[in-house]
Formats: sequence, C-alpha cells, structure tokens
Amino acid sequence: MQDLLIIGKKAPIGPEAVRRMAEALSPDQFEVIHLDHAKIEALLVKKTLLEMLDRETLMQIAFEETESIFNEYMVLRSEVKLSIKVNREVDLK
Repeated sequence: MQDLLIIGKKAPIGPEAVRRMAEALSPDQFEVIHLDHAKIEALLVKKTLLEMLDRETLMQIAFEETESIFNEYMVLRSEVKLSIKVNREVDLK
C-alpha cells in the first residue's frame, strides 16, 4: 500500500475488497472515493493526503497523470509526493 490506489471499472479486485484489505493492514488510514468516470471505479486514498489537498484537486491530479496509461482492467498503485514552496516578504525595521 502506498498513498493512492486507482481501481479500474473491470479490475480483478473491487473497491470493497480493497477497502477491507486496507482496513486490515492499516486501520482507519484510508478512504475509498467512488467515482463516475469512464475507466476508474474508485480511488483508495490515504486520509492524510485528504487533509492536505481537497478531493477535487487530488482526483484531477490522478486523472491527468494516469489518463494516457490507465485502462479499466488495471489497479494502479501511486505514491504522491507533495512539496510546499513558501515565498514570504519580511519588513526589516
């Protein structure tokens, strides 16, 4: 398990089985997000990611990065790395 699991509509394992597996390995650490998408049935997302990014942004990133390689029979495990850039101006008196 990593940060994000993308489950295809015709994947050999469904979202409920993935949820149970994640719960057994890491209780209360992941959430399943069901989608209305042509190829993707659901995402299994680490809850800490959802605390840093809103759902729509995370789903958009997942779609953009996997659209060209993903098909409905796949289960794709993804690692998400976030970086924060801070640019701050300080008034020196």
